[in-house]
Amino acid sequence: MNADLLDWTLCRSFLAILQEGSLSRAAVRLRVTHPTISRHLEELEQRLGTKLFVRSTSGLTPTDLGASLAATAEAMQLAAEAFVRLASAETDQICGSVRITASEIVGAEILPPVLAELREKHAGLAYEVSLTRSTEDLLRRDADIAIRMARPEQSDLVARKVGEMSMKLYAHADWVRKHGFPNSLADLAAAHDLIGYDRDPAMLQAFAARGLSLDRDAFGFRSDNDLALLAALRAGCGVGAGYEIVMQRDPQMVNVLPELEQVLEVWLAVPSALRNVARIATTLEALAMGLGRQVTHEA
Repeated sequence: MNADLLDWTLCRSFLAILQEGSLSRAAVRLRVTHPTISRHLEELEQRLGTKLFVRSTSGLTPTDLGASLAATAEAMQLAAEAFVRLASAETDQICGSVRITASEIVGAEILPPVLAELREKHAGLAYEVSLTRSTEDLLRRDADIAIRMARPEQSDLVARKVGEMSMKLYAHADWVRKHGFPNSLADLAAAHDLIGYDRDPAMLQAFAARGLSLDRDAFGFRSDNDLALLAALRAGCGVGAGYEIVMQRDPQMVNVLPELEQVLEVWLAVPSALRNVARIATTLEALAMGLGRQVTHEA
């Protein structure tokens, strides 16, 4: 098949079917009719000369080829979204869409007030916020601006350090009243009173770097979702790591084992090609000021 004849509409429908698992749910997501999305799939399969899904009582299951095309289709979708964002306003106008990527905690607990203040000044701005601990690729235009906890290394990015944030161990006051202040991390691990990651080894590696050897069973509450970990901490499920800036807002959160602390740098990064686009530059400056006011340790 000649790539010049490929219709993005067909690929978008394919991706929606793949992600939703059925024609009907994909149609609802794309706001088209069931016959329309069915026709899109049939046309794409005809153009490719092969089947992309196998129909069953439980829905549509992708063939090996269909599954192998997922990453490419997702990349096409990101490129299409980036195209729309770049074309949504003239470069000298402070309006249009800006996509920001940040960790789940930063994006949910720290970023919203900054964006609310910015939209009060520039109502024409719209924000797409991607919450993930993975490092999205700015050079592929997965996002316009990234908030990262380490200095970006890519040469085509403009990076700016806006401060530092302290991460410490906390527990809810009710948990402290029941269990007392812990004497050591080893005691917490032995009692399975730690809150931490499930399959992601990041926390184990962080402790190991400090000479503390723990395994997955040390954590009595496990999740790879940072917001779930924060909720467990606030509910009194045990002792877990939290940003000091977030924990200090809640008088029920108590810092335990204060000698254990990790300080993370806060960086903003933007592709150099976008740094002078008005809506990007305005957002970048607002983020630098807003986040800079909130960091635990000033840069």
